[in-house]
Amino acid sequence: MMGFPGFPEKGRLTRIPSLFFRELLPQIDSLPELKVTLYCLWRAQLSEGEWVFVRHSEIVQDDVFLAGLAPREHERIPQLQEGLERAVARGTLLQVHVEHDSKEEELYFINSARGREAIEAIEKGEWFPDLLTAASPAITVERPNVFVLYEQNIGPLTPLIAENLQDLEKEYSREWLEEAIQIAVTNNARKLSYILAVLKRWRTQGRQKSAEDAEPSERYIRGKYSDEIEY
Repeated sequence: MMGFPGFPEKGRLTRIPSLFFRELLPQIDSLPELKVTLYCLWRAQLSEGEWVFVRHSEIVQDDVFLAGLAPREHERIPQLQEGLERAVARGTLLQVHVEHDSKEEELYFINSARGREAIEAIEKGEWFPDLLTAASPAITVERPNVFVLYEQNIGPLTPLIAENLQDLEKEYSREWLEEAIQIAVTNNARKLSYILAVLKRWRTQGRQKSAEDAEPSERYIRGKYSDEIEY
């Protein structure tokens, strides 16, 4: 193992939100995800412009970083992709796909207030990243696969759970399912039955952001759908 000579007394600093250490770091159980997350937090701060992001092409050109992901060269890009996919599924990064004139690029925004504003502006057609000289590139905001999203945030994916998720996505829509998973994570109620209870409440009472969504999980356990939840 190569030794580290230490940090210099003066040098450029990278700002990392304290929430990363309090909440995000304890959840990350994948070394590629951890490395990619820290790398993107650093790289985004080197960007300039109204909204900052990290380009996939920039990452794959960083040989020093890639070498730290895997000792064998053919393993490095797969490790990078795994880290990026896990970070997107967890919600740390927001992914955008840009395509124009046979050129493609993946962009990653930090999931912060500014990052979400950028995604909203892209979806509304009010702004798109200045990557290509030609106008009107095709831009798609990528959503993580619902199976990856569940496995990353809730627990292991079994064939039965996968089948149930497919049914739920058809019945309630991808957007509802993603948000219900996030509420389950926030309330530390990582069960499919809890997610189902949230979805059913939205269907009967209407889906709207309110204080109810941030209340402890006991509200769902003891409430209208208590007979459907094993906790």
